[in-house]
Amino acid sequence: MNCEGVYQGHLQGVCTNHKDAIYWSFTTSLVKSDLKGRVINKIPVDSHHGDLCFYNNKIYVAVNLGKFNQPPGQADSWVYIYDAESLDELSKQKVPELVHGAGGMACDGKRFIIVGGLPEGYNENYLYEYGLDLKYKRRHEIPGYTLLGIQTAAFSDKHWWFGCYGSPQVTLKTNQRFKLKGKWTFDSSLGIERLSGDKLLVGKGNCQKDVGCTGKVVIAEPDKTNGLRILNNQK
Repeated sequence: MNCEGVYQGHLQGVCTNHKDAIYWSFTTSLVKSDLKGRVINKIPVDSHHGDLCFYNNKIYVAVNLGKFNQPPGQADSWVYIYDAESLDELSKQKVPELVHGAGGMACDGKRFIIVGGLPEGYNENYLYEYGLDLKYKRRHEIPGYTLLGIQTAAFSDKHWWFGCYGSPQVTLKTNQRFKLKGKWTFDSSLGIERLSGDKLLVGKGNCQKDVGCTGKVVIAEPDKTNGLRILNNQK
């Protein structure tokens, strides 16, 4: 399902209110669409708005106003909070623990996990846990380096899913205690979100020079061999 419109920045993440709307982060645009991709509302936002999540009728977006993937001191990491109905900005919270740049986030109903950039030379990825009040709790580690860290996150069916860049792109899966359960060559780096049961929504995007960027979502389900499998011949 395609999101209506062409945007200046590429797709960074998707989430849904699990009812009648999908939310799309296009780096400098925040878009709300219906379930057929028709735009209900869209607003310009600060660069760089990353992956996002829905909780308690609000949209939470991981934002970095500084540099990504650099040594500590060059990022400027935030969470921006929007009203899910109107897209009005409600507040924003600094998250300085994301020292390499906040790039994505997800919620399991009890806590937020925020992910972000990572310079070369590291042997693990970092997940930053916050309470529902966005107070910092602790950092978790996942063994293994991925290019530029982790881009997207989702909690689905008692597991955490993380989308990463790379050649090829990879998807990570952990249990609720963040023990790595799998790493696969599957691209969920532009968005991943839980649906009902074990199904997930996966973001896809395309950019054309001098034209702009578009986005769409496909439905996937867990697959023992490939991590996730796109359903029904969706492309």
